Amino acid sequence: MRNLELPGRSPVVATNGMAATSHTLATQTAIEVLKAGGNAMDGAIAACAVQCVVEPGSTGIGGDCFALYAPNGGSNVVGYNGSGRAPAAASLEKLKSLGVEKLVRTSAHSVIVPGAVDAWCQLNKDHGRMPLADLLQPAVDYARNGYPIGQRVHHDMSKNLEHLKSDDNLARIFLKNGKVPDFGTIHHQKGLADALELIGREGRNAFYEGVLAREMVETLQAKGGLHTLEDFANAKGDYVTPITSDYRGHTIVECPPQGQGVIALLLMNMMEKAEIAGDFLSVERIHLELEACRRGYASRGIYLGDADQVEVPVDGLLSKDYAAQLLADIDPSKSKHPEDALYLPEHKDTVYISVVDKDRNACSFINTLFWGWGSGITTSKHGIVLTNRGEGFVLDEGHPNCIAPNKRPLHTIIPAMMQKDGKTVLSFGVMGGEYQAMGHLQFLTRYIDYGMDVQEAQDAPRWMVDPFTGEVEMEAAVPEAVLEKLRKMGHKIEMAKSPVGGSQAIRIDWETGVLTGGSDPRKDGCAIGY
Repeated sequence: MRNLELPGRSPVVATNGMAATSHTLATQTAIEVLKAGGNAMDGAIAACAVQCVVEPGSTGIGGDCFALYAPNGGSNVVGYNGSGRAPAAASLEKLKSLGVEKLVRTSAHSVIVPGAVDAWCQLNKDHGRMPLADLLQPAVDYARNGYPIGQRVHHDMSKNLEHLKSDDNLARIFLKNGKVPDFGTIHHQKGLADALELIGREGRNAFYEGVLAREMVETLQAKGGLHTLEDFANAKGDYVTPITSDYRGHTIVECPPQGQGVIALLLMNMMEKAEIAGDFLSVERIHLELEACRRGYASRGIYLGDADQVEVPVDGLLSKDYAAQLLADIDPSKSKHPEDALYLPEHKDTVYISVVDKDRNACSFINTLFWGWGSGITTSKHGIVLTNRGEGFVLDEGHPNCIAPNKRPLHTIIPAMMQKDGKTVLSFGVMGGEYQAMGHLQFLTRYIDYGMDVQEAQDAPRWMVDPFTGEVEMEAAVPEAVLEKLRKMGHKIEMAKSPVGGSQAIRIDWETGVLTGGSDPRKDGCAIGY
Protein backbone atom coordinates (compact mmCIF):
# COMPACT_ATOMS: atom_id res chain seq x y z
CA MET A 1 0.00 0.00 0.00
CA ARG A 2 1.29 3.45 -0.90
CA ASN A 3 2.05 6.14 1.65
CA LEU A 4 -1.17 8.18 1.64
CA GLU A 5 0.69 11.29 2.82
CA LEU A 6 2.68 11.44 -0.41
CA PRO A 7 1.51 12.40 -3.93
CA GLY A 8 0.23 9.50 -5.95
CA ARG A 9 -2.92 7.67 -6.85
CA SER A 10 -4.65 4.68 -5.30
CA PRO A 11 -5.69 1.63 -7.30
CA VAL A 12 -9.34 1.60 -8.37
CA VAL A 13 -11.61 -1.15 -7.00
CA ALA A 14 -15.03 -2.27 -8.25
CA THR A 15 -17.05 -5.43 -8.83
CA ASN A 16 -19.13 -5.09 -12.02
CA GLY A 17 -16.70 -3.97 -14.68
CA MET A 18 -13.56 -1.93 -15.20
CA ALA A 19 -11.58 -0.15 -17.91
CA ALA A 20 -8.12 1.40 -17.90
CA THR A 21 -6.75 3.53 -20.74
CA SER A 22 -4.28 6.37 -21.23
CA HIS A 23 -7.02 8.99 -21.73
CA THR A 24 -9.93 9.78 -19.40
CA LEU A 25 -12.44 10.21 -22.23
CA ALA A 26 -11.55 6.78 -23.61
CA THR A 27 -11.88 5.09 -20.21
CA GLN A 28 -15.24 6.75 -19.66
CA THR A 29 -16.39 5.58 -23.09
CA ALA A 30 -15.50 1.97 -22.32
CA ILE A 31 -17.46 2.10 -19.05
CA GLU A 32 -20.50 3.56 -20.84
CA VAL A 33 -20.34 0.70 -23.33
CA LEU A 34 -20.19 -1.88 -20.52
CA LYS A 35 -23.18 -0.28 -18.80
CA ALA A 36 -25.11 -0.31 -22.09
CA GLY A 37 -24.70 -4.09 -22.35
CA GLY A 38 -21.49 -4.33 -24.31
CA ASN A 39 -18.71 -6.69 -23.31
CA ALA A 40 -14.99 -6.19 -22.75
CA MET A 41 -14.19 -6.43 -26.47
CA ASP A 42 -16.83 -3.81 -27.29
CA GLY A 43 -15.47 -1.52 -24.59
CA ALA A 44 -11.90 -1.86 -25.85
CA ILE A 45 -12.82 -1.10 -29.48
CA ALA A 46 -14.93 1.92 -28.51
CA ALA A 47 -12.19 3.26 -26.23
CA CYS A 48 -9.54 2.75 -28.91
CA ALA A 49 -11.60 4.62 -31.50
CA VAL A 50 -11.91 7.55 -29.08
CA GLN A 51 -8.16 7.53 -28.52
CA CYS A 52 -7.62 7.68 -32.29
CA VAL A 53 -9.30 11.08 -32.01
CA VAL A 54 -8.26 12.51 -28.63
CA GLU A 55 -4.75 11.00 -28.46
CA PRO A 56 -3.88 11.36 -32.15
CA GLY A 57 -0.11 11.20 -31.88
CA SER A 58 -0.18 7.82 -30.22
CA THR A 59 -2.67 5.98 -32.38
CA GLY A 60 -5.02 6.20 -35.33
CA ILE A 61 -7.10 4.28 -37.85
CA GLY A 62 -4.06 4.38 -40.15
CA GLY A 63 -2.14 2.09 -37.78
CA ASP A 64 -2.00 -1.45 -36.39
CA CYS A 65 -3.61 -3.47 -33.61
CA PHE A 66 -3.01 -6.60 -31.51
CA ALA A 67 -5.38 -8.15 -28.96
CA LEU A 68 -5.70 -10.92 -26.40
CA TYR A 69 -9.19 -11.93 -25.28
CA ALA A 70 -10.05 -14.31 -22.43
CA PRO A 71 -13.74 -15.32 -22.62
CA ASN A 72 -15.16 -15.46 -19.07
CA GLY A 73 -11.63 -15.05 -17.76
CA GLY A 74 -10.72 -18.64 -18.63
CA SER A 75 -7.39 -20.06 -19.70
CA ASN A 76 -8.22 -20.39 -23.42
CA VAL A 77 -7.03 -16.98 -24.54
CA VAL A 78 -7.76 -15.82 -28.08
CA GLY A 79 -4.91 -13.98 -29.79
CA TYR A 80 -5.23 -11.64 -32.78
CA ASN A 81 -2.56 -10.10 -34.98
CA GLY A 82 -4.00 -7.03 -36.65
CA SER A 83 -0.74 -5.66 -38.02
CA GLY A 84 -0.32 -4.67 -41.63
CA ARG A 85 1.99 -5.82 -44.38
CA ALA A 86 4.30 -4.22 -46.91
CA PRO A 87 2.90 -3.65 -50.41
CA ALA A 88 3.15 -6.58 -52.84
CA ALA A 89 5.63 -4.61 -54.93
CA ALA A 90 7.93 -3.77 -51.99
CA SER A 91 10.82 -6.11 -52.73
CA LEU A 92 14.37 -5.34 -51.68
CA GLU A 93 15.36 -5.28 -55.34
CA LYS A 94 12.63 -2.78 -56.22
CA LEU A 95 13.60 -0.42 -53.41
CA LYS A 96 17.26 -0.59 -54.39
CA SER A 97 16.32 0.22 -57.99
CA LEU A 98 14.56 3.32 -56.67
CA GLY A 99 17.69 4.36 -54.81
CA VAL A 100 16.28 3.65 -51.36
CA GLU A 101 19.20 3.04 -48.99
CA LYS A 102 17.36 3.58 -45.72
CA LEU A 103 13.73 3.51 -44.59
CA VAL A 104 12.96 6.88 -43.02
CA ARG A 105 10.02 8.12 -41.02
CA THR A 106 8.35 10.41 -43.57
CA SER A 107 8.85 8.19 -46.62
CA ALA A 108 5.88 6.43 -48.23
CA HIS A 109 8.08 3.32 -48.25
CA SER A 110 7.81 3.24 -44.45
CA VAL A 111 4.02 2.99 -44.65
CA ILE A 112 2.59 -0.50 -44.46
CA VAL A 113 -1.08 -1.24 -45.18
CA PRO A 114 -2.87 -0.40 -41.90
CA GLY A 115 -4.33 -3.39 -40.06
CA ALA A 116 -6.27 -1.79 -37.20
CA VAL A 117 -9.67 -1.24 -38.83
CA ASP A 118 -9.77 -4.78 -40.20
CA ALA A 119 -8.96 -6.05 -36.70
CA TRP A 120 -11.71 -3.97 -35.08
CA CYS A 121 -14.28 -5.24 -37.58
CA GLN A 122 -13.26 -8.90 -37.24
CA LEU A 123 -13.02 -8.86 -33.45
CA ASN A 124 -16.34 -7.03 -33.11
CA LYS A 125 -18.03 -9.53 -35.41
CA ASP A 126 -16.62 -12.60 -33.66
CA HIS A 127 -16.52 -11.51 -30.02
CA GLY A 128 -18.55 -8.33 -29.57
CA ARG A 129 -22.19 -7.79 -28.68
CA MET A 130 -22.90 -4.28 -29.94
CA PRO A 131 -23.01 -2.95 -33.53
CA LEU A 132 -19.73 -1.41 -34.68
CA ALA A 133 -21.51 1.83 -35.61
CA ASP A 134 -22.62 2.26 -32.00
CA LEU A 135 -19.09 1.63 -30.73
CA LEU A 136 -17.59 4.23 -33.06
CA GLN A 137 -20.20 6.90 -32.36
CA PRO A 138 -18.46 8.41 -29.29
CA ALA A 139 -15.29 8.86 -31.37
CA VAL A 140 -17.35 10.40 -34.18
CA ASP A 141 -18.88 12.86 -31.71
CA TYR A 142 -15.51 13.94 -30.27
CA ALA A 143 -13.99 14.34 -33.73
CA ARG A 144 -16.90 16.35 -35.11
CA ASN A 145 -17.94 18.39 -32.07
CA GLY A 146 -14.53 18.84 -30.47
CA TYR A 147 -12.44 17.64 -27.54
CA PRO A 148 -9.97 19.43 -25.25
CA ILE A 149 -6.26 18.80 -25.82
CA GLY A 150 -4.88 17.02 -22.74
CA GLN A 151 -1.61 17.76 -20.98
CA ARG A 152 0.33 14.74 -22.23
CA VAL A 153 -1.07 15.19 -25.74
CA HIS A 154 0.08 18.83 -25.69
CA HIS A 155 3.53 17.67 -24.53
CA ASP A 156 3.69 15.17 -27.39
CA MET A 157 2.55 17.77 -29.92
CA SER A 158 5.24 20.18 -28.75
CA LYS A 159 7.89 17.47 -28.95
CA ASN A 160 6.78 16.61 -32.50
CA LEU A 161 6.32 20.18 -33.79
CA GLU A 162 8.76 19.84 -36.68
CA HIS A 163 7.22 16.52 -37.68
CA LEU A 164 3.73 18.05 -37.61
CA LYS A 165 5.02 20.56 -40.17
CA SER A 166 6.34 17.79 -42.45
CA ASP A 167 3.03 17.24 -44.26
CA ASP A 168 0.65 20.01 -45.35
CA ASN A 169 -2.46 18.03 -44.43
CA LEU A 170 -1.03 17.05 -41.05
CA ALA A 171 -0.10 20.65 -40.27
CA ARG A 172 -3.49 21.96 -41.35
CA ILE A 173 -5.27 19.60 -38.94
CA PHE A 174 -3.04 19.79 -35.88
CA LEU A 175 -1.34 23.19 -35.92
CA LYS A 176 -2.74 26.69 -35.64
CA ASN A 177 -0.75 29.26 -37.60
CA GLY A 178 2.20 26.89 -37.48
CA LYS A 179 2.08 26.53 -33.70
CA VAL A 180 0.91 23.84 -31.29
CA PRO A 181 -2.53 24.60 -29.82
CA ASP A 182 -2.49 25.35 -26.09
CA PHE A 183 -3.38 22.81 -23.43
CA GLY A 184 -7.18 22.73 -23.09
CA THR A 185 -7.81 24.03 -26.61
CA ILE A 186 -10.92 22.53 -28.22
CA HIS A 187 -9.77 20.62 -31.27
CA HIS A 188 -11.81 19.16 -34.15
CA GLN A 189 -11.11 16.48 -36.77
CA LYS A 190 -14.25 16.65 -38.90
CA GLY A 191 -12.78 14.67 -41.78
CA LEU A 192 -11.88 11.84 -39.41
CA ALA A 193 -15.41 11.98 -37.99
CA ASP A 194 -16.76 11.33 -41.49
CA ALA A 195 -14.31 8.44 -41.96
CA LEU A 196 -15.27 6.80 -38.67
CA GLU A 197 -18.96 7.21 -39.45
CA LEU A 198 -18.42 5.60 -42.86
CA ILE A 199 -16.58 2.64 -41.29
CA GLY A 200 -19.39 2.22 -38.74
CA ARG A 201 -22.00 2.22 -41.49
CA GLU A 202 -20.22 0.14 -44.17
CA GLY A 203 -17.70 -1.83 -42.14
CA ARG A 204 -14.31 -3.01 -43.29
CA ASN A 205 -14.93 -2.42 -47.00
CA ALA A 206 -15.27 1.33 -46.50
CA PHE A 207 -11.65 1.46 -45.38
CA TYR A 208 -10.05 -1.20 -47.58
CA GLU A 209 -12.05 -1.11 -50.82
CA GLY A 210 -14.10 2.09 -50.87
CA VAL A 211 -13.50 5.80 -50.91
CA LEU A 212 -11.08 5.74 -47.96
CA ALA A 213 -8.88 3.12 -49.63
CA ARG A 214 -8.74 5.14 -52.84
CA GLU A 215 -7.85 8.26 -50.89
CA MET A 216 -5.01 6.53 -49.00
CA VAL A 217 -3.58 4.85 -52.12
CA GLU A 218 -3.67 8.08 -54.13
CA THR A 219 -1.95 9.93 -51.27
CA LEU A 220 0.79 7.32 -50.99
CA GLN A 221 1.35 6.94 -54.74
CA ALA A 222 1.71 10.71 -55.06
CA LYS A 223 4.65 10.43 -52.64
CA GLY A 224 6.26 7.53 -54.50
CA GLY A 225 4.63 4.68 -52.59
CA LEU A 226 4.26 1.23 -54.15
CA HIS A 227 0.82 0.70 -52.60
CA THR A 228 -2.15 -0.38 -54.71
CA LEU A 229 -5.87 -0.80 -54.18
CA GLU A 230 -5.28 -4.54 -54.36
CA ASP A 231 -2.87 -4.31 -51.40
CA PHE A 232 -5.62 -2.69 -49.34
CA ALA A 233 -8.33 -5.08 -50.52
CA ASN A 234 -6.16 -8.07 -49.52
CA ALA A 235 -5.37 -6.75 -46.03
CA LYS A 236 -6.41 -9.25 -43.38
CA GLY A 237 -5.49 -9.94 -39.78
CA ASP A 238 -4.98 -13.38 -38.27
CA TYR A 239 -6.05 -15.27 -35.19
CA VAL A 240 -2.87 -16.55 -33.55
CA THR A 241 -2.05 -19.02 -30.80
CA PRO A 242 -0.64 -17.16 -27.79
CA ILE A 243 2.75 -18.17 -26.40
CA THR A 244 3.35 -18.62 -22.66
CA SER A 245 5.98 -19.11 -20.02
CA ASP A 246 5.70 -19.82 -16.29
CA TYR A 247 7.02 -17.40 -13.70
CA ARG A 248 6.93 -18.31 -9.99
CA GLY A 249 3.60 -20.14 -10.20
CA HIS A 250 2.02 -17.78 -12.77
CA THR A 251 1.60 -18.21 -16.52
CA ILE A 252 2.45 -15.15 -18.61
CA VAL A 253 0.57 -14.94 -21.93
CA GLU A 254 1.85 -13.03 -24.97
CA CYS A 255 1.22 -12.83 -28.73
CA PRO A 256 3.71 -14.79 -30.88
CA PRO A 257 6.25 -13.25 -33.30
CA GLN A 258 6.58 -11.07 -35.35
CA GLY A 259 5.95 -9.19 -32.11
CA GLN A 260 8.41 -8.99 -29.22
CA GLY A 261 6.20 -10.83 -26.71
CA VAL A 262 8.64 -13.73 -26.96
CA ILE A 263 11.39 -11.39 -25.72
CA ALA A 264 9.24 -10.33 -22.76
CA LEU A 265 8.95 -14.02 -21.87
CA LEU A 266 12.70 -14.52 -22.36
CA LEU A 267 13.38 -11.66 -19.95
CA MET A 268 10.97 -13.16 -17.40
CA ASN A 269 12.72 -16.52 -17.74
CA MET A 270 16.00 -14.80 -16.94
CA MET A 271 14.52 -13.04 -13.92
CA GLU A 272 13.03 -16.29 -12.63
CA LYS A 273 16.49 -17.83 -12.44
CA ALA A 274 18.00 -14.77 -10.78
CA GLU A 275 18.01 -14.18 -7.05
CA ILE A 276 15.73 -11.41 -5.76
CA ALA A 277 18.43 -9.45 -3.98
CA GLY A 278 17.77 -6.10 -2.38
CA ASP A 279 15.24 -3.37 -3.04
CA PHE A 280 14.04 -2.84 -6.61
CA LEU A 281 15.96 0.48 -6.57
CA SER A 282 19.20 -1.13 -5.38
CA VAL A 283 22.33 -0.97 -7.52
CA GLU A 284 22.40 -4.76 -7.78
CA ARG A 285 18.81 -5.04 -9.01
CA ILE A 286 19.02 -2.24 -11.55
CA HIS A 287 22.31 -3.61 -12.91
CA LEU A 288 20.75 -7.06 -13.29
CA GLU A 289 17.73 -5.71 -15.16
CA LEU A 290 19.85 -3.57 -17.47
CA GLU A 291 22.18 -6.43 -18.35
CA ALA A 292 19.22 -8.76 -18.94
CA CYS A 293 17.72 -6.09 -21.18
CA ARG A 294 20.91 -5.90 -23.25
CA ARG A 295 20.93 -9.63 -23.89
CA GLY A 296 17.20 -10.01 -24.48
CA TYR A 297 17.10 -7.23 -27.04
CA ALA A 298 20.23 -8.50 -28.77
CA SER A 299 18.35 -11.77 -29.24
CA ARG A 300 15.41 -9.85 -30.63
CA GLY A 301 17.60 -8.13 -33.19
CA ILE A 302 19.12 -11.39 -34.34
CA TYR A 303 16.11 -13.70 -34.57
CA LEU A 304 12.76 -11.92 -34.90
CA GLY A 305 10.81 -11.37 -38.11
CA ASP A 306 7.49 -12.30 -39.74
CA ALA A 307 6.95 -15.94 -38.77
CA ASP A 308 4.81 -16.41 -41.90
CA GLN A 309 7.86 -15.81 -44.08
CA VAL A 310 10.91 -16.72 -42.01
CA GLU A 311 11.80 -19.29 -39.39
CA VAL A 312 11.71 -17.78 -35.90
CA PRO A 313 13.18 -20.09 -33.19
CA VAL A 314 10.39 -19.51 -30.65
CA ASP A 315 11.02 -22.71 -28.71
CA GLY A 316 14.70 -21.90 -28.42
CA LEU A 317 14.05 -18.34 -27.27
CA LEU A 318 11.59 -19.64 -24.64
CA SER A 319 13.95 -22.36 -23.42
CA LYS A 320 14.83 -22.05 -19.75
CA ASP A 321 18.31 -23.26 -20.70
CA TYR A 322 18.75 -20.34 -23.09
CA ALA A 323 17.67 -17.93 -20.35
CA ALA A 324 20.18 -19.52 -18.00
CA GLN A 325 22.91 -19.17 -20.64
CA LEU A 326 22.21 -15.44 -21.05
CA LEU A 327 22.00 -14.92 -17.31
CA ALA A 328 25.36 -16.63 -16.83
CA ASP A 329 26.91 -14.14 -19.26
CA ILE A 330 26.10 -11.25 -16.89
CA ASP A 331 29.01 -9.97 -14.82
CA PRO A 332 27.58 -8.76 -11.47
CA SER A 333 30.38 -6.20 -11.11
CA LYS A 334 30.38 -4.45 -14.50
CA SER A 335 28.37 -3.72 -17.61
CA LYS A 336 29.01 -5.43 -20.95
CA HIS A 337 27.12 -4.53 -24.12
CA PRO A 338 26.58 -7.47 -26.52
CA GLU A 339 28.07 -6.97 -29.96
CA ASP A 340 25.05 -8.36 -31.79
CA ALA A 341 22.46 -5.76 -30.71
CA LEU A 342 21.57 -4.85 -34.29
CA TYR A 343 18.56 -4.10 -36.48
CA LEU A 344 16.33 -2.74 -33.73
CA PRO A 345 13.58 -0.17 -34.42
CA GLU A 346 13.45 2.78 -32.05
CA HIS A 347 10.69 2.89 -29.44
CA LYS A 348 7.88 5.40 -29.89
CA ASP A 349 4.15 5.88 -29.30
CA THR A 350 1.18 3.57 -28.77
CA VAL A 351 -2.04 3.25 -26.76
CA TYR A 352 -2.84 0.28 -24.55
CA ILE A 353 -6.31 -0.57 -23.20
CA SER A 354 -7.49 -3.10 -20.62
CA VAL A 355 -11.18 -3.90 -20.06
CA VAL A 356 -12.92 -6.52 -17.89
CA ASP A 357 -16.72 -6.86 -17.88
CA LYS A 358 -19.31 -8.28 -15.45
CA ASP A 359 -18.96 -11.77 -16.98
CA ARG A 360 -15.20 -11.49 -16.48
CA ASN A 361 -14.46 -11.45 -20.18
CA ALA A 362 -11.05 -9.79 -20.27
CA CYS A 363 -9.57 -7.83 -23.16
CA SER A 364 -5.95 -6.74 -23.51
CA PHE A 365 -5.85 -4.42 -26.52
CA ILE A 366 -3.17 -2.28 -28.15
CA ASN A 367 -3.17 0.10 -31.13
CA THR A 368 -0.39 2.20 -32.67
CA LEU A 369 0.93 4.49 -35.41
CA PHE A 370 4.51 3.57 -34.30
CA TRP A 371 6.14 7.03 -34.01
CA GLY A 372 4.17 10.06 -32.88
CA TRP A 373 1.80 10.86 -35.77
CA GLY A 374 3.32 7.94 -37.67
CA SER A 375 4.85 8.80 -41.02
CA GLY A 376 3.13 12.17 -40.98
CA ILE A 377 1.63 11.33 -44.37
CA THR A 378 -2.02 12.34 -44.03
CA THR A 379 -4.93 12.14 -46.45
CA SER A 380 -6.52 15.41 -47.51
CA LYS A 381 -10.27 14.89 -47.14
CA HIS A 382 -10.54 12.53 -44.15
CA GLY A 383 -7.34 13.33 -42.28
CA ILE A 384 -6.15 9.72 -41.97
CA VAL A 385 -2.60 9.71 -40.56
CA LEU A 386 -0.64 6.73 -41.87
CA THR A 387 1.73 4.57 -39.86
CA ASN A 388 5.49 4.44 -40.37
CA ARG A 389 5.69 0.89 -39.00
CA GLY A 390 7.51 -0.22 -42.16
CA GLU A 391 10.51 1.69 -40.82
CA GLY A 392 10.92 -1.31 -38.54
CA PHE A 393 12.10 -3.39 -41.54
CA VAL A 394 15.79 -3.65 -42.39
CA LEU A 395 17.33 -3.61 -45.87
CA ASP A 396 19.91 -6.34 -45.29
CA GLU A 397 19.30 -9.35 -47.48
CA GLY A 398 19.03 -12.59 -45.51
CA HIS A 399 18.07 -10.94 -42.23
CA PRO A 400 14.77 -12.32 -40.84
CA ASN A 401 13.37 -8.79 -40.65
CA CYS A 402 14.37 -7.73 -44.17
CA ILE A 403 11.56 -6.11 -46.15
CA ALA A 404 9.74 -8.34 -48.66
CA PRO A 405 6.41 -8.32 -50.52
CA ASN A 406 3.38 -8.77 -48.24
CA LYS A 407 5.64 -9.16 -45.21
CA ARG A 408 4.97 -7.84 -41.72
CA PRO A 409 7.77 -5.89 -39.99
CA LEU A 410 9.08 -6.72 -36.53
CA HIS A 411 6.48 -5.28 -34.16
CA THR A 412 6.99 -3.74 -30.75
CA ILE A 413 3.39 -3.61 -29.45
CA ILE A 414 2.46 -6.51 -27.17
CA PRO A 415 -0.74 -6.91 -25.14
CA ALA A 416 -0.41 -9.41 -22.29
CA MET A 417 -2.24 -11.40 -19.63
CA MET A 418 -1.33 -13.45 -16.60
CA GLN A 419 -3.03 -16.64 -15.43
CA LYS A 420 -3.03 -18.67 -12.25
CA ASP A 421 -4.83 -21.95 -11.51
CA GLY A 422 -6.50 -21.95 -14.92
CA LYS A 423 -7.95 -18.44 -14.62
CA THR A 424 -6.94 -15.09 -16.05
CA VAL A 425 -5.95 -12.94 -13.08
CA LEU A 426 -4.31 -9.97 -14.78
CA SER A 427 -4.91 -8.08 -18.03
CA PHE A 428 -2.06 -5.66 -18.64
CA GLY A 429 0.13 -3.94 -21.16
CA VAL A 430 2.88 -1.39 -21.49
CA MET A 431 3.22 1.39 -24.07
CA GLY A 432 6.43 2.82 -25.43
CA GLY A 433 7.32 0.70 -28.46
CA GLU A 434 10.71 -0.87 -27.96
CA TYR A 435 10.46 -0.44 -24.18
CA GLN A 436 7.48 -2.78 -23.95
CA ALA A 437 9.26 -6.10 -23.39
CA MET A 438 11.42 -4.47 -20.71
CA GLY A 439 8.27 -2.83 -19.37
CA HIS A 440 6.62 -6.21 -18.91
CA LEU A 441 9.64 -7.37 -16.91
CA GLN A 442 9.53 -4.30 -14.70
CA PHE A 443 5.77 -4.29 -14.12
CA LEU A 444 5.51 -8.03 -13.43
CA THR A 445 8.53 -8.33 -11.16
CA ARG A 446 7.44 -5.33 -9.11
CA TYR A 447 3.97 -6.86 -8.82
CA ILE A 448 5.01 -10.47 -8.17
CA ASP A 449 8.43 -10.24 -6.54
CA TYR A 450 8.18 -6.95 -4.67
CA GLY A 451 4.51 -7.16 -3.65
CA MET A 452 3.38 -3.89 -5.20
CA ASP A 453 -0.25 -3.42 -6.22
CA VAL A 454 -1.14 -2.78 -9.86
CA GLN A 455 -0.88 0.99 -9.44
CA GLU A 456 2.37 1.03 -7.45
CA ALA A 457 3.98 -1.29 -10.00
CA GLN A 458 3.23 1.28 -12.72
CA ASP A 459 4.24 4.31 -10.66
CA ALA A 460 7.73 2.92 -9.94
CA PRO A 461 10.76 4.47 -11.73
CA ARG A 462 11.86 2.93 -15.03
CA TRP A 463 15.04 2.43 -17.00
CA MET A 464 15.86 1.08 -20.43
CA VAL A 465 18.98 0.27 -22.44
CA ASP A 466 19.26 1.76 -25.93
CA PRO A 467 20.18 -1.34 -27.97
CA PHE A 468 22.00 0.79 -30.56
CA THR A 469 24.34 2.72 -28.28
CA GLY A 470 24.23 0.83 -25.01
CA GLU A 471 23.30 4.02 -23.19
CA VAL A 472 20.80 3.77 -20.34
CA GLU A 473 17.68 5.93 -20.32
CA MET A 474 16.89 6.53 -16.64
CA GLU A 475 13.94 8.28 -15.01
CA ALA A 476 14.77 10.98 -12.49
CA ALA A 477 13.31 9.25 -9.41
CA VAL A 478 16.34 6.94 -9.11
CA PRO A 479 18.62 8.24 -6.28
CA GLU A 480 21.83 9.99 -7.36
CA ALA A 481 23.96 7.72 -5.15
CA VAL A 482 22.63 4.69 -7.05
CA LEU A 483 23.29 6.36 -10.40
CA GLU A 484 26.87 7.11 -9.44
CA LYS A 485 27.57 3.47 -8.51
CA LEU A 486 26.01 2.29 -11.77
CA ARG A 487 28.22 4.69 -13.72
CA LYS A 488 31.29 3.24 -11.98
CA MET A 489 30.14 -0.20 -13.19
CA GLY A 490 30.28 1.04 -16.78
CA HIS A 491 26.69 2.07 -17.42
CA LYS A 492 26.43 5.18 -19.59
CA ILE A 493 23.40 6.87 -18.07
CA GLU A 494 21.31 9.57 -19.71
CA MET A 495 18.38 11.01 -17.79
CA ALA A 496 15.09 10.53 -19.65
CA LYS A 497 13.90 13.58 -21.59
CA SER A 498 10.31 12.31 -21.47
CA PRO A 499 8.55 9.76 -19.25
CA VAL A 500 9.47 6.19 -20.16
CA GLY A 501 6.45 4.41 -21.61
CA GLY A 502 3.00 4.10 -20.13
CA SER A 503 0.81 1.22 -18.94
CA GLN A 504 -2.55 -0.06 -17.73
CA ALA A 505 -3.54 -3.11 -15.72
CA ILE A 506 -6.62 -4.79 -14.22
CA ARG A 507 -6.44 -7.55 -11.62
CA ILE A 508 -9.25 -10.10 -11.21
CA ASP A 509 -9.69 -11.59 -7.73
CA TRP A 510 -11.78 -14.69 -8.28
CA GLU A 511 -12.35 -15.35 -4.57
CA THR A 512 -13.77 -11.94 -3.68
CA GLY A 513 -15.11 -10.89 -7.08
CA VAL A 514 -13.19 -7.60 -6.84
CA LEU A 515 -11.51 -5.93 -9.81
CA THR A 516 -8.47 -3.75 -9.09
CA GLY A 517 -7.20 -1.39 -11.75
CA GLY A 518 -4.39 1.06 -12.29
CA SER A 519 -3.33 3.53 -14.96
CA ASP A 520 0.10 5.03 -15.58
CA PRO A 521 0.57 8.58 -14.24
CA ARG A 522 2.91 9.28 -17.18
CA LYS A 523 -0.17 9.64 -19.39
CA ASP A 524 -3.49 11.53 -19.19
CA GLY A 525 -5.56 8.43 -18.44
CA CYS A 526 -7.21 6.64 -15.57
CA ALA A 527 -8.88 3.42 -14.49
CA ILE A 528 -12.62 3.50 -13.78
CA GLY A 529 -14.79 0.75 -12.32
CA TYR A 530 -18.46 0.48 -11.45
